[in-house]
Amino acid sequence: MSSFRLLSLLLLLSQSCSSQNSKNQPPMSETNKANPVYSRTDTGKVSLNPDEWKKILSPELYYIARQKGTERPYTSVWEKNQDKGTYYCAACGNPLFVSDTKFDSGCGWPSFYAPVTKSSIIYLPDNSHGMSRTEVQCGRCKSHLGHVFEDGPPPTGLRYCINGVILDFEKAKEKESEYNKKND
Repeated sequence: MSSFRLLSLLLLLSQSCSSQNSKNQPPMSETNKANPVYSRTDTGKVSLNPDEWKKILSPELYYIARQKGTERPYTSVWEKNQDKGTYYCAACGNPLFVSDTKFDSGCGWPSFYAPVTKSSIIYLPDNSHGMSRTEVQCGRCKSHLGHVFEDGPPPTGLRYCINGVILDFEKAKEKESEYNKKND
């Protein structure tokens, strides 16, 4: 490994470790009801300038979503989450992934093998830090989510490695039992 690549990797790791621990951070929808663009039903594109985003996002979420930061591995509340439900963009509420596509990749970040829809995600080349990767952004607000790699499980063979800070989660509602339906 060249000195430049080693230095770039060390810089990336030091930036990653400087972000706050998100283990105890609740989902965006619970912590910032003042976010006027957050909607799980609006499909309109969101385009705000950096100052507008700074006003409505927490510093940690702004760092990940708008400055393309990376949270420390193994710090996300969503990494080991096994509940059934849907993962949304914490910046705008766009549906991104369903729990059925989540898997334990061992990489330290929540991993999925497919997005909810093709338009949920935007793909961009990322040649930063001396690496050639594919960045994934939210299809509605263009927030940085993470990266996608071609080392995932079937059926897609893809691994969407996503910063947990940028994810919001809604647990699936349990189906009402036949017993409750009959006795109402």
